Amino acid sequence: MTGSESPRPARHDVVRGEGAAPVGARAGTTRRTTVRAVRTTDRGAARRRATAVLVAALTAAGLAACSPSVPDARPAAEALADALGSGDFGAVPLTGDSPAPDEIAATRTAVVEGLGDSTATATVREVTVAEDEQSATARLAVAWDLPWTDQDWSYEATARLERVEDDAERPWRARWQLPLLGPDLTAGERLTVSRQSAARGPVLGQGDAPIVVDRPVRRIGIDRTRVAEGDVDAAARGLAAALGTDADAYAARAVAAGPKAFVEAIVVREEDPSYDLAALGALPGVTLVADEIPLAPTRTFARPVLGTVGEATAEIIEASEGAVAAGDQAGLSGLQRQYDARLRGTPGLTLRAVSQDGGAERLLLDVPPVAGEPLRTTLDLDLQARAEGLLAGIEPAAAIVALRPSTGEVLAAASGPGGEGLSTATVGQYAPGSTFKVVSALAYLRGGLTPDSTVTCPPTVTVDGRTFQNFPGYPASALGDVPLRTAFANSCNTAMIGLRDMADQGELLAAARSLGLEPAAELGFPAFLGTVPDEASATAHAASVIGQGQVLTSPLGMATVAASVGAGRTVVPLLVLPDADGAQAGDAEGGPGDDAADDGDASGEPQDDLPAAAPLTGDEASALQAMMRAVVTEGGAGLLADVPGDPVLAKTGTAQFGQDADLRNHAWIIAVHGDLAVAVFVSEGDYGSTTAGPLLRAFLAG
Repeated sequence: MTGSESPRPARHDVVRGEGAAPVGARAGTTRRTTVRAVRTTDRGAARRRATAVLVAALTAAGLAACSPSVPDARPAAEALADALGSGDFGAVPLTGDSPAPDEIAATRTAVVEGLGDSTATATVREVTVAEDEQSATARLAVAWDLPWTDQDWSYEATARLERVEDDAERPWRARWQLPLLGPDLTAGERLTVSRQSAARGPVLGQGDAPIVVDRPVRRIGIDRTRVAEGDVDAAARGLAAALGTDADAYAARAVAAGPKAFVEAIVVREEDPSYDLAALGALPGVTLVADEIPLAPTRTFARPVLGTVGEATAEIIEASEGAVAAGDQAGLSGLQRQYDARLRGTPGLTLRAVSQDGGAERLLLDVPPVAGEPLRTTLDLDLQARAEGLLAGIEPAAAIVALRPSTGEVLAAASGPGGEGLSTATVGQYAPGSTFKVVSALAYLRGGLTPDSTVTCPPTVTVDGRTFQNFPGYPASALGDVPLRTAFANSCNTAMIGLRDMADQGELLAAARSLGLEPAAELGFPAFLGTVPDEASATAHAASVIGQGQVLTSPLGMATVAASVGAGRTVVPLLVLPDADGAQAGDAEGGPGDDAADDGDASGEPQDDLPAAAPLTGDEASALQAMMRAVVTEGGAGLLADVPGDPVLAKTGTAQFGQDADLRNHAWIIAVHGDLAVAVFVSEGDYGSTTAGPLLRAFLAG
């Protein structure tokens, strides 16, 4: 270089974006670097052009010419982001004025302890290096996966980074700042989350009539603040005695509770005449707390089907994967359990920063609860109540099921108290006896008979050494050669067995399925319709055609048979109405079989690989209707002849069970009355006509 003029450097700041990042740089990192170009004397155009080309080439390549390369600051930012999520700050390069990693971890633990099992993730969105290349900022996106809601708590935080010139391995350090754990967080503040339960969705019946809705109750218990420490035991025992509950257990709970606790003993309906609320409230230490909880019209209303609601069990809480918390109300059985996710809604929550000095609060997130959706059923409140009233005094297990043949809607599914909580109506499994002759008659019609075909009804018939006979008192006038209609009307066992070669066991199963006894039916609620073996020995086949042996059905199943005859087509029972979009209401937790074991929904061999069932035809239904009407006009259901309204079609049935001296009878009757199909069942009775028949008449006459 010649001449007295010294070269004067010109500084150019180049911001490298993602497309010009040097090798090893990470996407999203913004770095500032300086490229120094030397001003030269004009010694020739060629040299000037060469210099310009070189500078342009170096700039375009993103290389730091004539200055040292700036180390990437992003790894330090990412280490900090990882630690914010994990709580382990051991791998974070920290500035000298930051607390030690274990101190920061302890601070984080204290600050977020109120978030429970919430988890956090933090990601680096952008890193910007300052012009002096000695400091940088990292923009972090932090998201907390909070319990009980699908909505995350998200915020942005800015981390400060400092460059350390003499540390090649960790050239950038992060400065710890409390707001990394929450917007504007200050010393002494703690994060807390609280939960607001959602209103439970109602269970509705026909016409959206309310069945299970919030109804007023009183929570009765000992208020520890109203009784001296030494008197708690006596007060608790006094309340337990008045309620007729276990005094030792309740007294132990009351004594063990805290000095400000309310120790609940029982929850009763406000209008329940069984309890004198005024007298209970006057007992020492007793308090009656007004509340509302989801309840049916009465304590027993459709309870085996609808189920109950109560405090969530540990098993329910665990299975919910965080959706249900301790103290929540949840469905414990029946439809309430099966459709709990739909009914319970989504809880709300509030997230606050709470000062430990004075308790000042800042609201950081507010997610309102979303009420549960209604569960619409087909139950008719009047018919259900009428059926339950008729069964209230029946000691053995019993049921009345009513369907609407035109739609398949289940209008009543009542189970008597003798079932001890089992839904006898929908999942009970019993031999149907002669009501199953409707199925056998269909199989014989398909074999070529008509209601007027002549059949033989002898006093007895023997199959492989086993003798079958008719019921005691079978009318002599209906013996011998008679029309099939007459044999059916008087329930001639021997005639039906004598025709067994017209329909093998597989054809009997096919007829059952055509009448709605679908072994693998999925109805959207725990249900058993029926099973008929597709293979059987000669004697077992003979027993099958009269509804005994291995044939099992439920009252719901036999009501479905009657409904199919009445509708002139195969009916599928409908209890839970679909949503407006046609989907089954509220995808059930665990599917229709959830809690099936608890409800007795076991049907032996699944029979779920069967071919499609042949539909019932109108002509077949007309023939069956004529024969069922004959049961009323000339057979064992004469007591239904004068029921007002449409003519009643019926079939009685008695099925023996037990052994020898312990031989007992299931009593059945099924009927069609206009657009109503009914099955009445009593697990231990005399005969279908004498035990179940009067209950059916009372139900229809009502």
